[in-house]
Amino acid sequence: MQHLSGLNKEQKEAALHTKGPLLILAGAGAGKTKTITHRIVNLIKEGVAPEKILAVTFTNKAAKEMRERIYAEIAKNAQEQNTVPFVATFHSLGVYIIKENARILGLTKYFTILDDNDTNSLIKESIKEIGLDPKQYEPRKIKNIISREKGKFTTMEKYQERMNDPISNESNYLGKVVSQVWTLYENKKSKENSLDFDDLLLKSVKLLKENEEVRKNYQEKWEYIHIDEYQDTNEAQYLMSKLLSEKSKNICVVGDADQNIYSWRGANLKNILNFEKDYPNAKIVMLEENYRSTQNILEAANEIIKKNQYRPDKNLFTKNKIGEKISLYEALDENDEAEFIATKILEIIDTNERKDVFKRTLGRSDGDGQREFSAENSRGEHKNIFPEVAILYRANFQSRALEEAMLRYNIPYQVLGVKFFERKEIKDTLAYLRTALNPESLSDIKRIINFPTRGIGKTTLIKLFSGEKENLPIKMQIKIQNFYETLNEIKERIHTMKASDVIKFTVKKSGIENELMAGTEEDMERLENIKELATLALKYDNLENGTGIEKLLEDASLASDQDSIMINTEKKEQKNGVKLMTVHASKGLEFQYVFITGLESGLFPHEKMGDTKSGEDSEEERRLFYVALTRAKEKLFLTFANFRTIFGSRQINAPSEFLSDIPADLLERGDENPGIKTIYI
Repeated sequence: MQHLSGLNKEQKEAALHTKGPLLILAGAGAGKTKTITHRIVNLIKEGVAPEKILAVTFTNKAAKEMRERIYAEIAKNAQEQNTVPFVATFHSLGVYIIKENARILGLTKYFTILDDNDTNSLIKESIKEIGLDPKQYEPRKIKNIISREKGKFTTMEKYQERMNDPISNESNYLGKVVSQVWTLYENKKSKENSLDFDDLLLKSVKLLKENEEVRKNYQEKWEYIHIDEYQDTNEAQYLMSKLLSEKSKNICVVGDADQNIYSWRGANLKNILNFEKDYPNAKIVMLEENYRSTQNILEAANEIIKKNQYRPDKNLFTKNKIGEKISLYEALDENDEAEFIATKILEIIDTNERKDVFKRTLGRSDGDGQREFSAENSRGEHKNIFPEVAILYRANFQSRALEEAMLRYNIPYQVLGVKFFERKEIKDTLAYLRTALNPESLSDIKRIINFPTRGIGKTTLIKLFSGEKENLPIKMQIKIQNFYETLNEIKERIHTMKASDVIKFTVKKSGIENELMAGTEEDMERLENIKELATLALKYDNLENGTGIEKLLEDASLASDQDSIMINTEKKEQKNGVKLMTVHASKGLEFQYVFITGLESGLFPHEKMGDTKSGEDSEEERRLFYVALTRAKEKLFLTFANFRTIFGSRQINAPSEFLSDIPADLLERGDENPGIKTIYI
């Protein structure tokens, strides 16, 4: 069993399990992706056809990593195979099922996937149509209610029944407004041949549940189901997993109840806690050996999480070194906190630089290994050796002071979570491509029909969308005709040219290139971003007959925060530097050095006005801190401020309760500012 070499006892036990349900409880850094990969390879070695295997995860980044690992292991250990397992995210799996059954659902295969902004615009229009003010009934709030209901696998019809039931406790005025808006919103999407992000799960799962023929087709297609991050599944994802594995019962789920941090997105902790009830004959394997962090970091993490009650009993351990103590810094305010972090990062860079010089000097016998050590180098200009450093915070507003400190000290940095595909110029370019394939996409037409400027205003659009094109002036009709001819030419190129060449053609033909080239320096930067899109499209050039652009549009629509990070960091100047992000965005990542900031009562753990969480929901903040701690491989820094300005108001803060839960012997004090008194020990 050479293909299982390198696995520990528990990982091997999971990999060798081939029949029936399997629950792998994998702690942070315990090698879960490695375990799933080897299990899939072992199934293939045991005679299971690769195309009979499905693996599902949450982000494109995670799916890409899993796909690459699986394909590499197959090439190494099962070379006779000429097919591969189907590896996807939940949402891309939903797209796949919907596209294969588009006719049943009343769609065409080129349906548009709406982004957040498009969804909000349609909901805003719907609010206005029922005679209400969008300022009073905020579109985003109504959108979130609809999204949450869809995640619970609630259809519009079911929601309306609840809201119209006079004896229902849920029936209220807002609910009835949402009900009316939802109806108009669905009608608008139907006319546009479009779906929103939540529809990708709701409609595919509804199809599986209600259409026996379709359900049997996919149950036979995939006999072995693997679900990653099972603790993050909502009701729709849970049902999709259950329906697909209903016949074979060969379902393997991997997860960690201690890392359930997305309840606000509908993630249901009960899905992983109740797995044994759903599958009574399930085998359970616990992965507790951590390969990422030092012993001190793990001991702190174990102490933090053991206070939670809604979790299987688990205790991470490691054979790694004991490591440095966790540094704790008590700052005066957020600016002092940021100053401390910046100077510590310079020390880390400096130490890293000196180690690199020393190693390269030892490696040379001609004495030429020495080089001048400069301030520029100490600030990370020597990009090949920039250490992995992350600054984590609970709320986005905390990044301001941190960014200012990075700029002040000339430390390269990147704020993660800024989406490449949400930039205006990228959305404009993609809108041309989407509309060329789906001329019914009114949201996209609105976006681009007058960009670049063609003199087509709102009044013209209203008449056009109302079917009154012939009532427009002849000159205006010609402008509109030219616009649609441009779309037809783009469509023709989509089906005959490589994806990257289609983007280059689209930018020229649409007039976007000329518009931006004649503009400001900022416009030139936007043009550079579009060129980056064309570069990104190179990986789709091997797909023929228009499927390259189709796949690019699909991936762009499904990109999450972490996926967009991966795209952003492809640029050389962004590969190196400190990463700033929320703790939520850090899940699944790891760094040599981690700073966890803002550890103050009310901020982390986070509290909102009127927040009355109870039961397992109240434990989520502790799980979030556990996730933050376990991102660090070598060194952890914890910081809090006695004063912090929030919404323009300077507040006095008590240290987070989490700090007193970490054993004192694991902590070392930072270089406190003189005159600051420790107020919690």
